[in-house]
Amino acid sequence: MDEDDDLTTDREQQHDPAARGDSVVQNPGFEVDPWKVIETELNLDRLAQTESVFALGNGHIGLRGNLDEGEPYGLPGTYLNGFHELHAMPYAEAGYGNPESGQTVVNVTNGKIIRLLVDDETFDVRYGTLREHERVLDMRRGLLHRCAVWEAPSGRAVRVKTTRLVSLAQRAVAAISYEVEPLNDDARLVVQSELVANEPLDGQAGDPRAAAALERPLKSEYAAHREGIAWLVHTTTNSKLRMAAGMDHEVQGPEDTQVFAESGEDIGRVIIAADVPKGEKLRVVKFIGYGWSSRRSRAALGDQVRAALAEVRHTGWDRLVEEQEAYLEAFWDRADVEVEGDDELQQAVRFALFHTLQAGARAEVRAIPAKGLTGSGYDGHTFWDTEMFVLPVLSYTAPEAARDALRWRHKTMERAKERARTLSLSGAAFPWRTINGEECSGYWPAGTAAFHITAAVADAVVRYQHVSEDEEFARTTGLGLLVESARLWRSLGHFNGGGSFRIDGVTGPDEYSAVADNNVYTNLMAERNLRHAAAAVERFPDEAAELGLAEGEAADWVAAADAMLVPYDEELGVHPQAELFTRHQDWDFENTSPDDYPMLLNFPYFDLYRKRVVKQADLVLALHQRGDAFTLEQKARNFAYYEEITVRDSSLSACTQAVIAAELGHMQLAYEYWCEAALVDLDDLQHNSRDGLHMASLAGAWIGAVCGFGGLRDYDGVLSFNPHLPEQITRLSFRLCVRGRRLLVEVQRDGATYSLRGEEPLQIVHNGEELTIEPDQPVHRDLAPLPDFPTPRQVPGREPSRHRGRA
Repeated sequence: MDEDDDLTTDREQQHDPAARGDSVVQNPGFEVDPWKVIETELNLDRLAQTESVFALGNGHIGLRGNLDEGEPYGLPGTYLNGFHELHAMPYAEAGYGNPESGQTVVNVTNGKIIRLLVDDETFDVRYGTLREHERVLDMRRGLLHRCAVWEAPSGRAVRVKTTRLVSLAQRAVAAISYEVEPLNDDARLVVQSELVANEPLDGQAGDPRAAAALERPLKSEYAAHREGIAWLVHTTTNSKLRMAAGMDHEVQGPEDTQVFAESGEDIGRVIIAADVPKGEKLRVVKFIGYGWSSRRSRAALGDQVRAALAEVRHTGWDRLVEEQEAYLEAFWDRADVEVEGDDELQQAVRFALFHTLQAGARAEVRAIPAKGLTGSGYDGHTFWDTEMFVLPVLSYTAPEAARDALRWRHKTMERAKERARTLSLSGAAFPWRTINGEECSGYWPAGTAAFHITAAVADAVVRYQHVSEDEEFARTTGLGLLVESARLWRSLGHFNGGGSFRIDGVTGPDEYSAVADNNVYTNLMAERNLRHAAAAVERFPDEAAELGLAEGEAADWVAAADAMLVPYDEELGVHPQAELFTRHQDWDFENTSPDDYPMLLNFPYFDLYRKRVVKQADLVLALHQRGDAFTLEQKARNFAYYEEITVRDSSLSACTQAVIAAELGHMQLAYEYWCEAALVDLDDLQHNSRDGLHMASLAGAWIGAVCGFGGLRDYDGVLSFNPHLPEQITRLSFRLCVRGRRLLVEVQRDGATYSLRGEEPLQIVHNGEELTIEPDQPVHRDLAPLPDFPTPRQVPGREPSRHRGRA
């Protein structure tokens, strides 16, 4: 899903270490803890990956987990959601409709840096002796702790303790508590707290055009300082965006402690100097404020950041931490997933939920990128991952964040409509990859042709509306998104002579197949999109009239949905991924070596596109998202068929395969796929976590738990469950926000228990039985017998990554 003009079409390629020659690091050895990720030794070979793991964010600000002193680093990174630079996209051969401009996330002014000098010797983990080093990501409280004991070459030893947070309560600020204690002698200490713009990236960008644009992306507009405070304002050259960063400090130290400040075009620096006796401490609390805009003036943006700093200084460190804890206490109360029987998986699922929250909590009408704000992978772009994988999680756990992500899509509607017009289509063609709402995918078979992103947007709209009962959203934002997406499908497809409605020449989720006719997943998702759009028009006729709805237009959508073609291979008894797919030549898996994966790095797309090999769940994704369109027996046959040809060269696949494996009773297989989705970054299974975390796969850890073993389905607003447990798990519980209520589902060997908090009852379905759950009156039901289907086979050597316990 990551493509460049050299016809590269896979996200993983430009970030794959094998392609770059980087070393591959797996199993960094984090200690297993249900609420924390703990690193007890600093391994510089793993630094880039752990920077992603220890990243903090709130959806607006993202700070990679770089060391406080700034060096060494794997990949420096400070991001503001949506802040990007443009670069040209030249083509060897011109093509009508090709995007002319690419977009790349900018590493903005770094406010994390705090340098320490001990008697004129710089604290650097590569020099002197690092006697102790521990980092702890506290997911319950939203804090990153670090403790280091360092002995300088002179023999003086200090203990450095830091705590870092990106505030979930105050959107524009981050803060660091930095404490130094001399251990074996008095010490002259100097702390240099910095704002640094235009950090060198050491050629990390995979695209040379983007690298050139980002060599010095920020142009200085303003720099100022006074005691303890500094501000910097910069703009970008091509995108014409403006950003401001500021810092303020509270200092606790000996009476003679002195504070200085200075600033220049790309640097703001506050210097704290103190003579600290052995056993006493120098403590500096650093408050950092950020803001950006495409419209506001330098003065207005600077004032915004100064105001944010004034408020956080008024709040103070202790209350800021209390706000963070309170925010997360409320989140975990409504969203926690408890896994008993596998401590490592418990840790991984909470890690996944924590980072999914961080990606969108305070994005507030900005996109949620595929890497969140944890790294520059995929150039910071947003794909269909957001609506198909991340928003289902947020809809049930942080519904305001899901709402705001969809409001961003609505905000970019005019650009999507303009793109549709360029393609001679009606409605809105949402971009395959973007930051600002404009398409910047340079390879159309794996970009523009993947129209199913528009159905994913509509699907997320419908789910959020069912979960939230947000009438205002449905009447405005939701209606607009559904109408314009339905218009796209009606203009993209056509009725053939036999009366069927066809959608030809599109690319489905599988990136090893492109530009095919009647992709089953796409057609079924489009069908549902059309029906829900027609229902929305009937529900809000006055608002629909304002959208220029023609007489009979909604009825025509229903007719297209009724006639939607869903290919079926009668001879094999399975649904082809797209028409004629089951007639393609077989891939020779027997003579494909383990070194040939991922296949896109070793075989031409000409070969992949015309043979029976699947990169990631496509038809199997339809079995989940449109499971209401298949019988259980059809699901079993389809799943077995596609398991034998799916190589999972994408991290997006495992969670979907876990869900369907669980539904079909293949519990061990489902468990292993679930582990793979959950551990993708903690174990660096894709070998590229250095570039940022895999948000869709992390969201898939929740999907595997709740939709897989919890059996949750939410077709057309009907909430149903059919839970089962794998052998390794003795208890699974999860919490959902549903229509203003809190539903707790607890699954054990002896059955499932449903409990409700709220004032009104809730109707659900358990294994086909309709239940009414009353507040504070738990309902218990036995688990259904497991289906009994033959265990499917996988491609040799591409079985799910086996669960490797570290406890």
